[in-house]
Amino acid sequence: MSRIRILPEILSNKIAAGEVVARPASVVKELVENSIDAGSTRIIVEIEQGGRKLIRVSDNGQGMGRDDALLCLERYATSKIAADPDLFAISTLGFRGEALPSIASVSRFTLVTRETSADVGTQIEVAGGRINKVSDVGAPPGTLISVAGLFYNIPARRKFLKSIDTEMGHIADTIASMALCRPTVQFRLSHNNRIVKSWAPAAEPMDRVADVLGTAIKKELYTVERVTADIDISGWIASPRINRSTARGIYLFVNGRWVKDRVIQHALFAGYTGRLMKGQYPVSVLFLKVPFDQVDVNVHPTKHEIRFVRQKLVHDTMRDAVADALRQSDPTRWRTNQPRIAELPRGSATISEPHAEYNMPPTHDHQGPQVGVAADRTAASTSCAAGADDMQKPLPAAEPVDTAAPPIDPTARNGKLAHQKPLWKQRFFADLTVIGQYKGTYIICQSHDGLMLIDQHAAHERIVFEQLKRQSKAHRPAAQRLLLPETIDLGFRETQILEKLAPELDRFGLEIEPFGGNTFVVKAVPTLLDSAGISGLVTQLVEKTAEVGVRAEMETILDECLMVMACHNAIRANQQLTDTQIQAMLEQLDACDNPSHCPHGRPIWIQWRLTDLEKHFQRIV
Repeated sequence: MSRIRILPEILSNKIAAGEVVARPASVVKELVENSIDAGSTRIIVEIEQGGRKLIRVSDNGQGMGRDDALLCLERYATSKIAADPDLFAISTLGFRGEALPSIASVSRFTLVTRETSADVGTQIEVAGGRINKVSDVGAPPGTLISVAGLFYNIPARRKFLKSIDTEMGHIADTIASMALCRPTVQFRLSHNNRIVKSWAPAAEPMDRVADVLGTAIKKELYTVERVTADIDISGWIASPRINRSTARGIYLFVNGRWVKDRVIQHALFAGYTGRLMKGQYPVSVLFLKVPFDQVDVNVHPTKHEIRFVRQKLVHDTMRDAVADALRQSDPTRWRTNQPRIAELPRGSATISEPHAEYNMPPTHDHQGPQVGVAADRTAASTSCAAGADDMQKPLPAAEPVDTAAPPIDPTARNGKLAHQKPLWKQRFFADLTVIGQYKGTYIICQSHDGLMLIDQHAAHERIVFEQLKRQSKAHRPAAQRLLLPETIDLGFRETQILEKLAPELDRFGLEIEPFGGNTFVVKAVPTLLDSAGISGLVTQLVEKTAEVGVRAEMETILDECLMVMACHNAIRANQQLTDTQIQAMLEQLDACDNPSHCPHGRPIWIQWRLTDLEKHFQRIV
């Protein structure tokens, strides 16, 4: 007798349910996606006991006839694809034909549906995958599905469900994601006969985003827009200072489908590079459209995971779109409307700068300081917090500020830059009125509308980081050869890392060569760096590379190394600066691409607006 047997259909459906139906929120997701595919404009979700007792989803979609209602409970029965080519051009949310039979196999399932043109509807009652009753019933156009006693016939699965509040939280998040992607559809969610959320159809997508994420965040959102031949990106990202401790504030959609794709998420984080600290997550609602034949959604039964045909192109386009939106929205990119003298070549006529138009980000109406990123400074990373060291170090010579690069044109679409050469330098920090230093650590300045504090270590760290990076990209690193080359002894693992890293570090003017065995010799260092303590710096670079992982992209490794170099050489806390040094630092800060955050993501500056100060002193109410 053969030991291998074909499993009964009901048992097969229970096994499939293990992948499709992980928890009550999975049931809600599948049913709501079916409602959306049916063209519904109103979707009502009713939950009892966190989905353990009842899940009911009703809609006003196109509904089904009697034959289709019976067929939809058969495994791999679907109206959304018919042939092999359809798998490579899926435009609907559902297509596998697994969800309904899987759900029906692990619950007491009731389906009521009616087509608009039909006189009566159809009701089908199923228990544990067995159809018990099929009858005609009076019903409005659309479909209503009730799922009672989820996992009642699989006690082992039921006991692994979390608390009612936890399961309800997952359901609410699922409905919120669906609502963000379909702003013209009305959604209503209730729990134990109490309305939890109700979203009316929104005239503008931004209105739905504000309804879901909260109206308070609306003024902190920046628009993202990028269109190429095959990629269309739109949506909103929040200011870096509005961040979360988890990824729950990230909503990503591909061709109208809510996904948890690592490629897009990594691109989002890459766009925020240098603006968020480790452990902080951005808030974003981003929509990506690509040709249907350029993305594979048939990767996993849950359909959360997808694959792109041109993965790198999608990643880089998303990263650049996010980075450009943040760069254009940086408050330090605002231009004052005070006329000043333009710097012209010798012999040219002197002209007055015209009044420039404001490119103002949303106004912050909250009480308290405006921050370059997050106001919470207690979570600063150890490496960046090295500014607390009381070691005295001279301020390195300023690199000439490059005024030839054109500023970002606020009217340019899709992140393209204007080609017209500016008549004046962009100045924000250099125009501040310096009041003095506090504790030899913070520079106190007066801006045109408030009081500003600048962390001198974080500011100088950003300056050195970008100068090193610019020199590397220009293939002209400024280096100084050491009169007495310094030798460094490393362990076996560290030696392997430095052998791979040394040729890349040469791009920055840090020349390191093997000296036999596990010994290396440092022959030159970048002029921006202090040659003192170079062996400790090299050791830190190797340790940082080991932490990042030698298999990571070389650009990622080099950026981490640059952060170590910048932090190693930046001026420290408790170091008094002259007025000339402070002014030089402010001018160099204006030349930075990201003058609001140090390379580790800490804020460089915070600002109290005059109105906020007057409110605190109760001069105004």
